[in-house]
Amino acid sequence: MSDRTKTPEDHVSAMGKPAESGRIVSINVSPKKGVRKTPVKEALLKENYGIEGDAHASSSWHRQVSLLAIESIGKAQCSKNSAKKNLEPGDFAENITTKGLALAQLPIGTKLLIGQSLTEVTQIGKRCHEKCEIYRETGDCIMPREGIFVKVLSGGPAKAGDPVSVLHITAAVITLSDKGSKGERIDESGPLINELLAAIGAGVLHYEVIPDEEEILKERLLKYSALVDLVVTTGGTGLTARDVTPEATAAVIERHLPGIAEAMRACGMQKTKRAMLSRGIAGTRGTCLIINLPGSPKAVRESLEAVLDVIPHAISKIKGQGEDCAL
Repeated sequence: MSDRTKTPEDHVSAMGKPAESGRIVSINVSPKKGVRKTPVKEALLKENYGIEGDAHASSSWHRQVSLLAIESIGKAQCSKNSAKKNLEPGDFAENITTKGLALAQLPIGTKLLIGQSLTEVTQIGKRCHEKCEIYRETGDCIMPREGIFVKVLSGGPAKAGDPVSVLHITAAVITLSDKGSKGERIDESGPLINELLAAIGAGVLHYEVIPDEEEILKERLLKYSALVDLVVTTGGTGLTARDVTPEATAAVIERHLPGIAEAMRACGMQKTKRAMLSRGIAGTRGTCLIINLPGSPKAVRESLEAVLDVIPHAISKIKGQGEDCAL
């Protein structure tokens, strides 16, 4: 496996869908504002801009891409106010028509993975243009009530049928392996972490296999801790001269969380006393949680499952959210 960052689509496939997901029914664009949009086969979402070729795309505002559920269009179709016999995707000037997600119930700030693009919900509904073309054609514009708007954090292509997934937690996974980074060994632990994190609604946006080099890992930890909520490493926690993961992590984190590492070692020691030799640590940098896991798939599963259900609460507390920890 090469030393590269995979796309979000790579990892949604590898780990299964996060807890809440729907799909794209249609992608719609128009050359000017205030009119219905026309479906296209595929579109490119551009970072901090929107959909290429659409009149609403702009780096100067937060409503870069609009979404509306096909279920909402169905309700409008049944409304007595409907002036159009057959309402279709794009009729309400939405860029992306979705199915299977209650869009209007998503809080502002929710991260959505749309195809290969990471987006963030910035607005729910809007003030409708008075008697615009859409209103005149449909008789009732539902975008102000049930449409949402997002900004594009990282771009990519999207097409009908692609998943639209709610990411409660954004994550990066780094595998430390000299042989793996050269393509001489298949990484099994990284994909396993992806799969396990899906159970808590985490989406792995970045995944790399890198050599056991302290400076390289420090650079990656600094990079990803500024981009995601959670960074999980696997490998390099033992006693050989090349096992430098704890040292690199200690140089980066700002606050230690010894209880996480202690819980993982305690779980491992129920199977083998050799688990006490694992030197992995955990801590925070900014609003990111960083956790070191051992290298073998078996140890990865045992260690991560020991702390998995605590991770969402830990991240919410790091971000200043969530309830108190008192029993």
